[in-house]
Amino acid sequence: MGDAGEGLVDADARIQERMEELERERATTRAKDKGDPAKAQALESLRLARAELQGQLQATTHERRRTQIQTALKELERRMKAMA
Repeated sequence: MGDAGEGLVDADARIQERMEELERERATTRAKDKGDPAKAQALESLRLARAELQGQLQATTHERRRTQIQTALKELERRMKAMA
């Protein structure tokens, strides 16, 4: 009976620990969300566009297209710095 009781105590402690961890994550998320949501959305959009262009750059072999993509990446970086 002693081992079973210890198992329940351990499980309860793990559950409590996880609940506290989730609450900390929620608090951190709430603190981050107090900023401008439109700005956050615009930054996320720029990050996604950058990821897409980086993928295209890796897959592209045509030199003129690579130059276009690199120019677009530089513009995205400039916009992201301006928003930060």
